[in-house]
Amino acid sequence: MSPSAAAVAERANVGLRTVFRHFEDMDSIYNEMTQEIMTAVKPKITAPYEATRWRAQLMESIDKRADLYESIFPIKVCMSLRRFQSDFLAQQYAHDIRMERSALKAILPAEVAKDRVLLAALESALSFSNWRSLRQDQGLSVANAKASVELTLRSLTEKVDTD
Repeated sequence: MSPSAAAVAERANVGLRTVFRHFEDMDSIYNEMTQEIMTAVKPKITAPYEATRWRAQLMESIDKRADLYESIFPIKVCMSLRRFQSDFLAQQYAHDIRMERSALKAILPAEVAKDRVLLAALESALSFSNWRSLRQDQGLSVANAKASVELTLRSLTEKVDTD
């Protein structure tokens, strides 16, 4: 979950010097990992919603995020842990949060997106940290974690009048 350069070299079956011939430092390794991950997950992130109404898109976003989170789970946990020791990972973390918020706001009606408290609650429910807690801390299956997030989102939006 928190690899060192030596662990990277061992896993790659190369010497530590070889690692640093290709990468300046650990941030360079994290940058390369991030680029590879983005290439792999971009189709999931940019896939259009099948639903046309915002509530249905919100529910559909649960599946999209669950698929994304499950595919990058160990790497995301590692990067979250290391972000306090790496400027690159701290910046990447902030970037990821902005992208998640932007994606969420894009499907919400303006009045919901402008409600800072409701937006924060929706964002929290859909966040990786919530997903990690449901899956890892609470030991829920993917299906039960999705059901938990869906219940939360439905509860948060049930009194919103906008269709």
